[in-house]
Amino acid sequence: MALFARRTLRQSLALGTRGYQCARVQCSDKLFVHRDNAENNANTPFAFTAENLKRIETIKANYPKGHENAASIIPVLDLAQRQHGWLPISAMNTVAEVLDVAPMRIYEVATFYTMFNREPTGKFHIQICTTTPCMLRDSSAILETIKSKLGIKVGESTADGLFTLSEVECLGACVNAPMVQINDNYYEDLTTADMEEIIDTLSKGGKPKAGPRSGRFAAEPLKGMTSLTEPPPGPGDGVRSDL
Repeated sequence: MALFARRTLRQSLALGTRGYQCARVQCSDKLFVHRDNAENNANTPFAFTAENLKRIETIKANYPKGHENAASIIPVLDLAQRQHGWLPISAMNTVAEVLDVAPMRIYEVATFYTMFNREPTGKFHIQICTTTPCMLRDSSAILETIKSKLGIKVGESTADGLFTLSEVECLGACVNAPMVQINDNYYEDLTTADMEEIIDTLSKGGKPKAGPRSGRFAAEPLKGMTSLTEPPPGPGDGVRSDL
């Protein structure tokens, strides 16, 4: 890529035309391959609870006979992660055993979807969106507030194990930008003061109100409804009376 870019630039300069601009290469912060360590290896203790084993049978019952094991991989991996807090290789192996599929079928799913955390994660996983809509609504200020408040960088966890910070792509709440996802909850229309309040509440064991912090309902316009402000017409409205 770098060689191609330099060659294109030289050609553009020679022809007197405008060259193109490309972003710098950024490497992923996660490896797609597994590396054994003291916390994450095949001997890391993991076993499904009796309650979760029953849940697995319920999950499998949602799918057609003959396909239920492979179809259940994603929800059962999610169940394992919710039980353990993150997804060590030993949990993946257990999922493979429970579903009677090849371990590689589990590995390829767990390494593809970023929802699966293959490294230890804090009790509260803060995922901040910095894609274009959120960036335009100053997600950078929210990110800096989180980093300053918690004393960590992106990809790090606090020493007490409470918080982990991740920078992610679009979370699908663009109209409510800027926003963060913390575990299963969305916190939207954020200001820096909102973000500090959310972190303080979680630190004290509280449960901050999820959703928009601006006072609006869901994704309704900030200044009130601009359409569909009246009840819809009933059946037959506008139809000729002689029909």
